[in-house]
Amino acid sequence: MSREISGKSVIVTGGARGIGKATVERFARLGASVAVGDRDLDLAQAVAGSFGDRVVAARLDVTDPASWREFLDETAHLGPWDVLVNNAGIMPLGPVIKEPDAVTRAIIDVNVHGVINGTKAVAPGMVDRGRGHIVNVASAVGRLAVPDGATYSASKFAVVGFSEAIRQELAPQGVEVSVVLPTVVQTELAAGVPAAKGMKPVTPDDVAAAIVRVVRHPRAELWVPNWVQGPTKLTQALPRRIQNVLAKMNDASRVLSQADPAARAAYEERARRANARD
Repeated sequence: MSREISGKSVIVTGGARGIGKATVERFARLGASVAVGDRDLDLAQAVAGSFGDRVVAARLDVTDPASWREFLDETAHLGPWDVLVNNAGIMPLGPVIKEPDAVTRAIIDVNVHGVINGTKAVAPGMVDRGRGHIVNVASAVGRLAVPDGATYSASKFAVVGFSEAIRQELAPQGVEVSVVLPTVVQTELAAGVPAAKGMKPVTPDDVAAAIVRVVRHPRAELWVPNWVQGPTKLTQALPRRIQNVLAKMNDASRVLSQADPAARAAYEERARRANARD
């Protein structure tokens, strides 16, 4: 049965840019009330501004439980919350042995603790009402790790595992949990990262459409594009030595190592400066 979007109350983290922005716009156009959470309040307010009172922006640092409490207090008039989209994430790239400790901590804080903090902040209200839906935006590298993004891959594997565990915990209380796994998306986060051979570029709106689709028709896992899931899981079922041979033949395993440093420079500088803590 298709679930109606109009009238739902939705939280989108990382809603000022990329996938988050496209997701806010999709839900808002379909008649949902949306709280846009982002550390960049000016950009978040610009996203919210064109939709009137049904869309509100508030500052949110997903790594900080206190910030979650403040965000929920500020946006409470739009609730109670039907959908939480844990989308905020960062992707600094490079060999792990050269990755500064502060950057490693920042990736885990935003990509893993951010999802956990959001769930712990919002899910109790859903449990009390006996309904709700949590959508966690992971990545294809949360199922198939690739070099030069080891910590990022680890963080997205963690999101997939966390999603699978809380799905079992929350299902008896009527709360759905879905994980969305995009391939390389045309956003600032993936600047300079080439698409794998034979792969059509994925846009933020493609991912936003998938998020809306999984809320309308709940399912545990949805890939973007969806056809990638079958070949990936089939490959993972093969013996390791065959997987290694296929990885050497397949440029998909090298997409992060082939990223253009010049094209990524602005994003890398912003992500590292804004999130790394000494």
